[in-house]
Amino acid sequence: MTGSQQINRVRCDWAKKELNIPYHDEEWGVPVHDEQKWFEFLTLEGAQAGLSWDTILRKRARYREVFDGFDPTKVARYDKEKVRELLRDAGIVRNRLKIHATVGNARAFLEVQKEFGTFDAYIWRFVGGQPKQNAWKTHKRVPAKTLESDALSKDLQERGFRFVGSTICYALMQATGMVNDHLFSCFRFAELKKWNSR
Repeated sequence: MTGSQQINRVRCDWAKKELNIPYHDEEWGVPVHDEQKWFEFLTLEGAQAGLSWDTILRKRARYREVFDGFDPTKVARYDKEKVRELLRDAGIVRNRLKIHATVGNARAFLEVQKEFGTFDAYIWRFVGGQPKQNAWKTHKRVPAKTLESDALSKDLQERGFRFVGSTICYALMQATGMVNDHLFSCFRFAELKKWNSR
């Protein structure tokens, strides 16, 4: 594919910058089934609260370094000294509540794995085990939350997770392919619809 074809592709309205175009084209909306990837998205979506996703994408590589590749077993063992070290790291979002939530979420994540075998088995139940296929014509029609994200948020909170409000949960569901919310006009819409029907 030529560079001009890449540039001229029709994408979702939000994919316009150097960092978010490859994220949109290769990752956003692709069904996730890997445990560490689940913990990564859970952490990053929570870290994004009140910030732009572009800010998080810029810091993502550093997050992977300082949070041990998003290995929940390692993160669950972080102590006060490690939290203090993270709060001094300008490469991540230095928010005490968010960092504490990540450590607590790692512990809750491990409990979910114990109960369901995998976090993947747990979370996909909220969409009946299959990606939900939407077909939005404009970005304005895309909801900020749904009944499914409400249910997921409530259940996660009851299990001790934090920074998992319904809007954050819906962003998580979109990012991890639980729903295909690429606009109908976007080139990724048809690609993922085909992928999801296999």
